[in-house]
Amino acid sequence: MKNEKHMVFACVDGSSLSEAVCDYAAWIVKRIDSPLKLLHTIDHHHEKGEVADLSGNLGVDSADHLLEEMVSHEQQQSKLRLQQGKAILQEAKQRVIQDGVVDPIVCLRHGSLIESLIELENNIRILVIGVRGKVHENQTRQIGAKLESLIRSLHRPILVVCTEYKLPERIMVAYDGSEAAEKAVEMVANSPLYSELECHLVCAGKKASAEGLLEKAAEKLKKSGDKEIFIARLDGKPEEKLCEYQETHNIDLTIMGAFTHTRIHDLLLGSFTVKMLINSKKPLLLLR
Repeated sequence: MKNEKHMVFACVDGSSLSEAVCDYAAWIVKRIDSPLKLLHTIDHHHEKGEVADLSGNLGVDSADHLLEEMVSHEQQQSKLRLQQGKAILQEAKQRVIQDGVVDPIVCLRHGSLIESLIELENNIRILVIGVRGKVHENQTRQIGAKLESLIRSLHRPILVVCTEYKLPERIMVAYDGSEAAEKAVEMVANSPLYSELECHLVCAGKKASAEGLLEKAAEKLKKSGDKEIFIARLDGKPEEKLCEYQETHNIDLTIMGAFTHTRIHDLLLGSFTVKMLINSKKPLLLLR
């Protein structure tokens, strides 16, 4: 039986980004030699709430009749969602097999995605998910409704995919001297996922105190293997300058800490992480 500890998880929902989620998950799995689990969830909570609300204002006989119809309708909808979920997972499985993944695991769970991932967190090595799901896939100026809560709830690396797959050749570490930034440097230095990839260590915004740490971080990366290291210090709004740097230098993947400020700070000034999720045109690997 396959060991399900520390697996790569890929969340698929049949949206336009699901194929890219599969492709990036396959890329990770092949580089770090980890099992892959494809996850799809079916949340029935909303439908059950509607039955109670609609029946409350009717007479007993009418309510009983309507409830019977609604229960029958709910059962049909549940069966359809189950069939759709199995089809989505089967399609995803075929996709990653074509990408070279051996024996991927499929997992269909009932309940909310966030609750499912919290329960599975101890088994997650890296989570791969689209920036928007099926419901919001055409709304390019916003992120998925539950994505922020999901990222805040988990303490595992999360790769958020926002575009079709491209084989990563150049990565950028968004560095600000924080604990999360140091964690990102350590991960890049020691993981086979990033070996031999061109690495850009970029500090954006007024982070003068981080300059000495930036040099030390660069030295750590230089000692870690056969990869080219570039350093950049950028003035201006971090989310704007980092996204500009992505475009200018053809960065394929950005690694950064997520939600490193307090919720009050994010509420008053806006969340840097959310701004990056909205503005970035390349995948973000987020660390908590």
